[in-house]
Amino acid sequence: MERMSFFQFFMNRIDQVIRLTGQHLQITGTAVLLAIVIGVPIGILISKHRKLANPVLGIANVFQTLPSLALFGLIIPILGIGLVPSIFVLFLYALLPIIKNTYTGINNVDPAVIEAGVGMGMTYSQILRMVQIPLALSVIMAGIRIATVINIGTATIAALIGAGGLGELIFRGISMDNAHMILSGAIPAALLALLVDWLLGMVEHFITPKGLRGK
Repeated sequence: MERMSFFQFFMNRIDQVIRLTGQHLQITGTAVLLAIVIGVPIGILISKHRKLANPVLGIANVFQTLPSLALFGLIIPILGIGLVPSIFVLFLYALLPIIKNTYTGINNVDPAVIEAGVGMGMTYSQILRMVQIPLALSVIMAGIRIATVINIGTATIAALIGAGGLGELIFRGISMDNAHMILSGAIPAALLALLVDWLLGMVEHFITPKGLRGK
């Protein structure tokens, strides 16, 4: 029997790959969105109350440095298996770059610019909304992009606890010693990470004030 090429193998399973890619996006997107909703306000908070910065960043760093398999193992007894624990673990992984970049971006705003805003009679919330966040936006977006790309890779492990995604093909291929199946999950995951990073880069470009955009 003639051995099937990778392209033939992939095209025979294209419907499955598309379905699993959708699951992969759902897991990653939900986790990153939650991390943005929670992480950005925390980053703003610790930029104003700097005594909180080291403890908060330290806790977020613990989650980031724990091996992903170990973190999944710790969460399973609490949340079980499936979609919810997978999203929760990826949410924890996404927090550090988002919190840290928000904190760094706001702290790096030139104090003279803030003083000018105060001199114009702007309130704290106006300075934050109209000066600090726009100036820090590129740094905050960089954190979101890092978190998203990392999570797309880490989300492959979610297949081990029944959450689906492209990791399903990768682990099935490993168990069957089937390189074509492994690549059918790994290549779309890598391309997905590159595509999403590019799209977020475009979003960053369009939401950054014109005067702050790079050439």
